[in-house]
Amino acid sequence: MSTTAVPTTAPAGPVAEPAAKPPRIRRRGERSRAASLASHGVLTVASLVALFPVAWLVYLSLGPDKDDYLHPGRIWSKMTLDNYAFVLQHTNFFDWLKSSLIVSLGTTVIGVMVAATTGYAVSRMRFPGYRKLMWVLLVTQMFPIAVLIVPMYQILSDLQLVDSYLGLVLVYCSTAVPYCAWLLKGYFDTIPFEIDEAGRVDGLSPFGTFFRLILPLARPGLAVAGFYSFITAFGEVAFASTFMLSDTKYTFAVGLQSFISEHDAQRHLMAATAVLVAIPVSAFFYLVQKNLVAGLTAGGTKG
Repeated sequence: MSTTAVPTTAPAGPVAEPAAKPPRIRRRGERSRAASLASHGVLTVASLVALFPVAWLVYLSLGPDKDDYLHPGRIWSKMTLDNYAFVLQHTNFFDWLKSSLIVSLGTTVIGVMVAATTGYAVSRMRFPGYRKLMWVLLVTQMFPIAVLIVPMYQILSDLQLVDSYLGLVLVYCSTAVPYCAWLLKGYFDTIPFEIDEAGRVDGLSPFGTFFRLILPLARPGLAVAGFYSFITAFGEVAFASTFMLSDTKYTFAVGLQSFISEHDAQRHLMAATAVLVAIPVSAFFYLVQKNLVAGLTAGGTKG
């Protein structure tokens, strides 16, 4: 008697599908692709908006005729560097450069030094009226330039400082020091007071502590104050045009006005001069950019 094996088949039924992969968990701070593309698009547009005026100024400076700004499309076929050659050879460009650098650097050095000592004194010392002093400095920023020109001119005239670099530097310091003092006072507040105490334990005088310990830590804040003072003095027009009487002592901001008169407007030369004016400012910004960014985003820390 033989037996035969009967094959058995599994009962027909639905086939189980493979388990779906769990959704990818986005890490903290990680943005989606759409958000990344949107942010890059916004930054690109913002960069183009910021760079367009500069590029347009350079483009207009290459036009040989004073009326080319009315027909900018014609400049492309006749670009030339003659405007730059004329400005450098037949104007007081280098006198303006010397005056601007003397006034701007003088304002930066004197203004930052006064503002740093003032801000440090108010941050660390408690003398009668120290709070009112900072408010007085703030109130001085409320007066418009038109109100200040006449009394300042009278003061400089009595001191025989009209048409002098020192007089203009002192005028610019009167506007730069209040803001820089507030800025540096806030920065000195972030530096631990224990550093001052350590300096006294080591036998340093208050001035020694300030110059050898505090100022190195406050370098980013000093860079911001210096950049503000430099730009303020470099681009100011009203005080410079009033207090400087000799055309050889004009700053760049005043010298640019000489290309525009009642009956004539040499805008092509003005554009070329403006491009050349931007070079020293860009160089100064390049030198302080690292400390400038750090000063705007962080405070001093104990080293």
